[in-house]
Amino acid sequence: MTNTDIHALLQGQFGPAISAAEPTTVTADRLVDVCTFLKNDPRLRFDFLNNISGVDYLETDAKKVAKAGFEPHLEVVYHLSSVAFPGRRFTLKVSLPRWKDGVVGELPEVPTVNAIWRTADWHEREVYDLVGVRFTGHPDLRRILMADDWVGHPLRKDFEYPLEYHDIRCR
Repeated sequence: MTNTDIHALLQGQFGPAISAAEPTTVTADRLVDVCTFLKNDPRLRFDFLNNISGVDYLETDAKKVAKAGFEPHLEVVYHLSSVAFPGRRFTLKVSLPRWKDGVVGELPEVPTVNAIWRTADWHEREVYDLVGVRFTGHPDLRRILMADDWVGHPLRKDFEYPLEYHDIRCR
């Protein structure tokens, strides 16, 4: 089964919650349903979550904004594999606003897939820590790489590194 076949299967099952192909995009409110289907459907059996990554689409150079070709947003990207069908891989993504409800500083939210794939636990914590996406329902959402008292999310393109951290010069 090709990724195009899987995309068509998902569109047939979930309708407008599934949009662009390569990679397939799902709405945040249907993410858990789609992931459950991808794991449990006997035709697919994506039983392994390889990685979750966060991407910040923000052009910070004012001269390039018009040519960027996208509105500022975040994406959470899920990379899946099937042990049952060796070599079968699939990528799924969720597009989110940079800030929840347009309020600067309010992290966007997406539901956790931790109950579907236990490997999501640390992957989601990493995306939360570095990119600033809150995974609702996560059993232990806290920083995993940065110190507990670190302010901000360093992989956001508008993140400004502090000059000092605990009296240690950062730059």
